[in-house]
Amino acid sequence: MTDLPKPADTDALLARAHIEGVDEATWLDVIQRMDEVYSQLVSDEIALEQKNVELEQSQQFIFSVMSAMSDVLLVCNERGEIEETNAALCELVGRSDDELRGTPVFALLADDDSRARMRGVLDDANPSRRGQAVELNLRDAEGSPVPVDTNLTPRFTRNGRRAGTVFVGRPTAELKRAYHELREAHEALKLAQQQLLHSEKMASLGRLVAGVAHELNNPISFVLGNVHALKKYSERMGRYIDAVHAGASDEELGELRTKLRIEHLLKDLPSLIEGTMEGAQRTADIVNGLKRFSAVDPEGRTAVDLNTVIERAIHWIRKGTTAAVDMHWEAGAPCVVMGSAGQLQQVVMNLLQNACDAAGADGRVAELTIGCSTSDDRVRMTLRDNGPGIPDEYLSRIFEPFFTTKPVGKGTGLGLSISYGIVEQHGGTLVARNRPDGGAEFVLELPAAAALT
Repeated sequence: MTDLPKPADTDALLARAHIEGVDEATWLDVIQRMDEVYSQLVSDEIALEQKNVELEQSQQFIFSVMSAMSDVLLVCNERGEIEETNAALCELVGRSDDELRGTPVFALLADDDSRARMRGVLDDANPSRRGQAVELNLRDAEGSPVPVDTNLTPRFTRNGRRAGTVFVGRPTAELKRAYHELREAHEALKLAQQQLLHSEKMASLGRLVAGVAHELNNPISFVLGNVHALKKYSERMGRYIDAVHAGASDEELGELRTKLRIEHLLKDLPSLIEGTMEGAQRTADIVNGLKRFSAVDPEGRTAVDLNTVIERAIHWIRKGTTAAVDMHWEAGAPCVVMGSAGQLQQVVMNLLQNACDAAGADGRVAELTIGCSTSDDRVRMTLRDNGPGIPDEYLSRIFEPFFTTKPVGKGTGLGLSISYGIVEQHGGTLVARNRPDGGAEFVLELPAAAALT
């Protein structure tokens, strides 16, 4: 701090005043005022030094922020002459801040279109204070054009006069690269989700193989038996027709007709053909059902009666489990939702299979009670079991991916998690809770199809 001259000694001033005949009270007043002025000068100097320190700190802060910016920054005056830049711009164009200061901003632009767009912004008499988005091509250090997505914002003086323009931008090549990486990551995530969904469906399907094989065996055996009978009948008919063509007498044809039981054959043919067609159709229905369950579902949504989904899921669970299961289910009024039949069937099958595993542990007979109803534009399915219930510490984690209480090799821990995700995609909710009288209860709610139209 600069040393200020101190006021003269009070006794010396009083002695001088006495000599000169000036009133002593007047001199005391003058001395007091001088002390006040001196104190004020000292205070002002301290405040000024503090302001200088704060100003220097502010300048250092602004400089550090500008240097740390990854976006290019340029400030020009109303004539388009560069006043300030940051390190990102200097690195891009290959010139220092001192070299750029005072240079026309147009010298940085790589083509006439960019210069025309910049000129239009600088000449705008009524610019928006929010700025204007403009894509410009800058010339980099090698002289190559670099596309930059910029925002040009006017700056004003205190009296509202335009003082220049602030130029902030980012090379779009970086944005495009980031967008491309994000899109690739999103596609990879979608593919992984589809693969998880499909693998869990195939795991569920694998548990049903024994039951499916048993169910296919009946119609296939029926068809094979009928085909063997038809083969024998065709051989008899061939012998009889050969005799007719050979010119056998009516007596010989009558004996051959009786021997080959042609009359019985002709009466039996319609039932054999009908039975064969029925067995083939049953086989085709089973195969189509498996294809519908195992195939990757399309994106489209259709009207689906949840009663039909539940009945089909119960059918497959019964065929695929060797444990004793007693299912209480009775279809009621149609409960129509908009969604994917295959995905909803996977959800219901996962819920039924988990309930069977939990309630049928230790050789117990699993009793499942399924209900489905519609109310207040919502379709609700409830599933109750007679198992031990869900431990309280697991209730909050039961829908987490890979969480399972089953032994290693008995479950992936993905079934309920994937089911929860499918239900959310359909705009519904899936809740697990324990019943007061024992056992677990799962409640599935989906928007009714009528509420979505």
